[in-house]
Amino acid sequence: MEKKAFVTKDMVEDIVKKYPTPFHIYDEKGIRENAKALKEAFSWNKGYKEFFAVKATPNPFLINILHEYGCGTDCSSYTELMLSDAMGLKGDDIMFSSNDTPAEEFVYAAKLGATINLDDFTHIDFLEKTIGYIPETISCRYNPGGYFEIANSIMDNPGDAKYGFTKEQLFEGFKVLKEKGAKNFGIHAFLASNTVTNDYYPELARQLFELAVKLEKETGADIKFINLSGGIGIPYRPDQEPNDIKVIGEGVHKAFDEILVPAGMGDVAIYTELGRFMMGPYGHLVTKVLHEKHTHKEYIGVDACAANLMRPAMYGAYHHITVLGKENAPLDHTYDVTGSLCENNDKFAIDRQLPKIDIGDYIVIHDTGAHGFAMGYNYNGRLWSSELLLKEDGSVQLIRRAQEPKDYFATFDCFPIYEKLK
Repeated sequence: MEKKAFVTKDMVEDIVKKYPTPFHIYDEKGIRENAKALKEAFSWNKGYKEFFAVKATPNPFLINILHEYGCGTDCSSYTELMLSDAMGLKGDDIMFSSNDTPAEEFVYAAKLGATINLDDFTHIDFLEKTIGYIPETISCRYNPGGYFEIANSIMDNPGDAKYGFTKEQLFEGFKVLKEKGAKNFGIHAFLASNTVTNDYYPELARQLFELAVKLEKETGADIKFINLSGGIGIPYRPDQEPNDIKVIGEGVHKAFDEILVPAGMGDVAIYTELGRFMMGPYGHLVTKVLHEKHTHKEYIGVDACAANLMRPAMYGAYHHITVLGKENAPLDHTYDVTGSLCENNDKFAIDRQLPKIDIGDYIVIHDTGAHGFAMGYNYNGRLWSSELLLKEDGSVQLIRRAQEPKDYFATFDCFPIYEKLK
């Protein structure tokens, strides 16, 4: 798969006249086309709904685009609930999936009418004591333990994950919740991350559908929805083939017809909570080359750093790099591409084959539309970048201004010389 930037050198040279690098920029056209494709892939299910994982890209401008296609939000914290509330989302448009949850977050979620997705058996009593009741509609997160495999290939290790009920706890939990007044039940599971295979969702669906049939039969709970959560990944590397959401939707449909329909559960709604798949490929981190260094290795220093994109430093994650204006040049130089943090893992690429890079070049770091800006931080006093939206008409809109020193110092208002710090 060819990795092609959705901005050109000429476009960036024009953008930086108003918005200096580094910045994250998002492709409206790509986001819309992807949202349409997802909606169509699951259109066979009457109750289908995508709850976008806010943690992936918490920007209301972008979330509003998805909302136009019927998407709600999946929130995991108080402030993400606040963001949804501020955007006018309430009730059935919000899924609250959290863990180790503070009481005030359950209170706020209940106030908004969000569907609460419990992470642990002990949270049943905690929720009831916190808000004074058990909501009529409730969901529980399932963790089967062990390894999750597809065709004898291990995809992930749910047994090491801190999330969810065991199978035994889930059955007991549904019984307890029903006794406490719950009437409408949901099942949620996230068993593998960033899968680049069309088989993950259908296999997960089969496991959850079979579980749902047993749960209804043994507990009498009325299961209204099954939430396949996230896990559909994106091809970060150019040699990876992207997932085909149409094929994925057809695979889930087949499992639905084979398992739920014969059990009299053909009215169950399918939910998803995709973040990376919805936004990842449609974001770039654009940065400018400041320095080159020739020591034991060849280094290219840029004006972005791990504070702008943590994934390579944190996970050793691969993000493809395009040097704008040199897309067709030979990849005949080996570089480490680095930021300025006082940490040796502050590298966007290690021993990467790239064209000859010169000071002043603009570099696009691909696939930063999810878990990019959202994972930013202020180590070394580095400030968050701006976020821009490349509109369908070719114009560029500021959708979050860059952080300024006054923002960084704002929480020092208790310090005697706060005014000077600003």
